[in-house]
Amino acid sequence: MPAAEMDDFRRSYARLCKEGGAEPQESVLKHLQETAGTSRMDFATHSLSVDTCGALGRLLQDEVQFTEIVLSDCMLSEEGAKLLLHGLCTNTVVRSLDLKGNNLRAVGAEALGKLLRQNKSIRSLTLEWNNLGIWEESFALFCEGLGANCTLQRLDLRNNQINHQGAGELSMALKNNSSLQELDLRWNNIGLLGGRALLNCLHSNRVLRQLELAGNNIPSDILKAMDQAMEHNQERQNILSKSRNMTRVLSKEVLSLKEEKTKQFLDLMDTIDRQREEIARSSRVSASRVEQLQEALTERHSVLNSLKAKLQMTEAALALSEQKVHSLGELLSTAKEEQARLMESHAKELQQFMKDSADREAKLQHDLSAAKDRNLQLRNEVDELERKSKGQQEQLFQVKEDLAHTTAELKLRAARAEERLEMEKKRFKQGLEDAESLRLKEVDQMTCHLEATERSLQERIQRLETIRIGLEEELSQAKAAAVVERGRVEEELIKAKNQARLEEQQRLEHLEEKLRLMAQSRDEAQNYCLQQKQAVAEALGKESQMSMQVEGLKRRVEELQQELSGKEQEKVAEVNKVRVELQEQIGRLEAERTAQEGLREKIAALERQLKVLSSNHREALLDKDGEIASLLEKLRVREAEISRMREEEAQRASFLQNAIMTYIQGSPLSSFIPKK
Repeated sequence: MPAAEMDDFRRSYARLCKEGGAEPQESVLKHLQETAGTSRMDFATHSLSVDTCGALGRLLQDEVQFTEIVLSDCMLSEEGAKLLLHGLCTNTVVRSLDLKGNNLRAVGAEALGKLLRQNKSIRSLTLEWNNLGIWEESFALFCEGLGANCTLQRLDLRNNQINHQGAGELSMALKNNSSLQELDLRWNNIGLLGGRALLNCLHSNRVLRQLELAGNNIPSDILKAMDQAMEHNQERQNILSKSRNMTRVLSKEVLSLKEEKTKQFLDLMDTIDRQREEIARSSRVSASRVEQLQEALTERHSVLNSLKAKLQMTEAALALSEQKVHSLGELLSTAKEEQARLMESHAKELQQFMKDSADREAKLQHDLSAAKDRNLQLRNEVDELERKSKGQQEQLFQVKEDLAHTTAELKLRAARAEERLEMEKKRFKQGLEDAESLRLKEVDQMTCHLEATERSLQERIQRLETIRIGLEEELSQAKAAAVVERGRVEEELIKAKNQARLEEQQRLEHLEEKLRLMAQSRDEAQNYCLQQKQAVAEALGKESQMSMQVEGLKRRVEELQQELSGKEQEKVAEVNKVRVELQEQIGRLEAERTAQEGLREKIAALERQLKVLSSNHREALLDKDGEIASLLEKLRVREAEISRMREEEAQRASFLQNAIMTYIQGSPLSSFIPKK
């Protein structure tokens, strides 16, 4: 017991004594101080008062760490012993109790019986040199407590004045007791009857291994029979202990085997679960990767389709631009032809006008020469008009030369524009052919690497072919419509030309009428000249407008060429990008395919390991089952041997009893035995 707890114990003892109105014993306090640090409370040869016993009993009711209490030769009174034993009834720590030489009698025996009934921890009880057997009723209560006890293993009752009646009570208690192994009854007054009672109880008590009966006036044959019974009990206890040990060992082995099996099975199930989880996780990851790759492939296919659609749109735009260029060229040619025709018609009209004016001038000269006398003033005016007409003729000739120069320049520019258009067409066609060849090569490579995608692409190409055929049909229809429109436009041009001719004829007629009336009215001639100037200015404006339109068309052609070159560059860049992305996707797919093959190999290896482990587990289970069966068979054999030994012991005991009875009946003491 630690020193701190011992100090608390001492202080509690002193406090309880003072509360009871008594002073604590100095010897007890000194002894408690000396025994600090031990689990033994030894008050041997110390006289303890009633108050001290009451205080100790109250303290021992708690879980005080004393496993051995020695109170031998303490001259305990009946009341003090009762108080002390009452406190020990609820104690669960004390294993050994020594009450030797305390002259315990009736009250002490009753208190001890109560202690044995209630206490479940005391293994050894020493009651030597007391007087427990004097009062038969009190000793009977003690024996009843002993019969109800199931923990006491050693009991010392030497020199306790126990007679044959007390021995009978003890024999009844021993029949009910199943824990007492050592009993010391030396130096009492048991006698023959007590010895027989104890011998009879040994037939039902198989636990008692040591019984000391010296100094009790018991015959030697009964002592020998008791010794034999003790030997049989010892052998039986040894066999039972061995069998218990064997059963304990076997049960431990069986439990260990079961635990090992359960552990192995649980480990196997854990490994299987982990492998299943890993397989499921890998399958989920692979499925997600495959889905991602499929989504990427679909996106790439959509990108390719969009690129193809863009190509088709660019081709359609190029076709439309070619049609527009062709139509613009035709319009230019028609405009040039119309301009040439207009120039020719203007030249013819001017020549005719000059001829008519010359004839009219001649006529006027004749008229003027005839009318010189009449009006000199008119002649001068006519001369002035002639001079003006000559100036106008010179201006007309200058205008004709300018028109010729401008027409020549326009022809040169148109020829150069046509050459540039042809060169651009050739270059664009060459670029389209190169792009088509590159696209075909890329398609060949993609078909070599991706067989699965080739089918879908072929189907899509077929669809695109059908679409292209439909577009060609639409183009042919559009061309036919354009031809029809062109014929209609030509008819309209012819109609316009005819109308212009009619208008020119009307103008000529009008001019002729004006020239005829020139002699009559100079104002009309001046107005006519002004109209001619206005017509020339309008022709010059039309010419400038035509040149501006030609320049706008050239700029439009250049912009279209730039757009086409930009679209070609974008198309080449997108094709290269798609090619790189497809190569990366192919590499990823190959890597994932290799990873999936590795996972499949791992799964196969794990399945093989599982099969091997399951076979080994089954073999181990079969081996363990065989071992368990063999152990069970050994247990059955042992039980059979034990039952046979029990039967033999019972037969020996019956033979011994019969021999004793025959011996007693044959001896001179048979007359003292009461007949049944």
